[in-house]
Amino acid sequence: MKKYIALLSFLLFALTKVAAQKVFVINIRQEIDPQMSHFVDLGLKAATRDSADYIIIDMDTYGGALTDADKIRTALLDYPKPVYVYINKNAASAGALISIACDSIYMDRGSNIGSATVVDGEGKPAPDKYQSFMRAMMRSTAEVNNRNPDIAESMVGTVVGTDSITVGKVTAFTTSEAIANHYCEAEVRSLTDLYKRLHFENAHITVFELSTVDEIVNLFMNPALRGLILLLIIGGIYFELQTPGVGFPLIAAMIGVALYFIPSYLTGVAEYWEIILFFVGIVLLFLEIAVIPGFGIAGVSGLFCIVISLILAGLNNHIFDFTFVPENDIILSSATVLISFTLGMVLVFVAGNQFMKSALFNRVTLQDTFQASEGFTSNFNENTFVGKLGISYSVLRPSGKVQIDGKIYDAYSRGEYIAEQKRIEVIQQVGSSLKVKEVHD
Repeated sequence: MKKYIALLSFLLFALTKVAAQKVFVINIRQEIDPQMSHFVDLGLKAATRDSADYIIIDMDTYGGALTDADKIRTALLDYPKPVYVYINKNAASAGALISIACDSIYMDRGSNIGSATVVDGEGKPAPDKYQSFMRAMMRSTAEVNNRNPDIAESMVGTVVGTDSITVGKVTAFTTSEAIANHYCEAEVRSLTDLYKRLHFENAHITVFELSTVDEIVNLFMNPALRGLILLLIIGGIYFELQTPGVGFPLIAAMIGVALYFIPSYLTGVAEYWEIILFFVGIVLLFLEIAVIPGFGIAGVSGLFCIVISLILAGLNNHIFDFTFVPENDIILSSATVLISFTLGMVLVFVAGNQFMKSALFNRVTLQDTFQASEGFTSNFNENTFVGKLGISYSVLRPSGKVQIDGKIYDAYSRGEYIAEQKRIEVIQQVGSSLKVKEVHD
């Protein structure tokens, strides 16, 4: 009797353990890119927090970026719990690499795995140094999970030629072929079928989904929205320069910068040096406006750094290496930035004056003026200076200081830039300030 009681207790304990199993399902059902590698990373972290016992990758992809596929592969190989992949219907290229990194592979009927040749941004076979790296990565991944490394290597193929690159025979398996070559444990018809095969009928199944915050981060990666954010940045900087001290245009521009760069950085598209390049451009522009006379090398360099930074922040490049960046992505990112800059300049010049006359702008800025006819006065110079000659004591852009008869006075030009130590003539006297023009010999 004691033996039966002990056996019954063991069975009850085993059933309790099975019922308590937690399974996390992470979908990889689109192109492998920075957003997808970020998604998988978040999914694995969520599974760890939830103490999941098993991970199932629901796979259907034609591949994507090698760098992001390697991030996913590494994360799966290092994950301490069993990871299974269900291929429905494609695990091509980068998808094949990720699948081989899983502990077990299951495929739906009519599915395929393989064809892992590395291609460049134009979809053409990349040079052999990239193919060689991919072959080694496929071999090492297969070896970790006790699969035939020669088959994994053959999925990449061998590059033939140098000027006109072609690829020799590339391996790709159907479901039955994968099973015959030990690259698939079994054919299953659905996730439900897989759950039954793995005895997960009583397990707690969680299909990972992005949180609201992560959804917002992905939303701000939309090119159209990024274009609007660029308009916010340009408009904010422009109106702050037009009305210094108001504050809210500058705050709007800073919010725009944060909304542009932070989502790109979090999803792995933008690197830290691209963000630094943007602020280097801002510093150069500030030096050009406030310190360096005229608009020359510093100003042009600043604008160049800003534009390049904004373009690169939308591309998954590696320090100006665009080998694996799709040509369409380069065109889209460049067009978004350049069109937004052009449209932004048009809007601020055309609509700028109208905005500064609007009721909204009037509520946040001081609109009252103090007229002499209403009894307000300021300190006037006792002497008349109109027609007097002197020199510019400081740079006038357009306001600054001038020196007349050995004394320093506040002055401003007609709008033009006047460098230091230039001969000037007073053409108008307004209150305590002098309006001057440069006198050319």
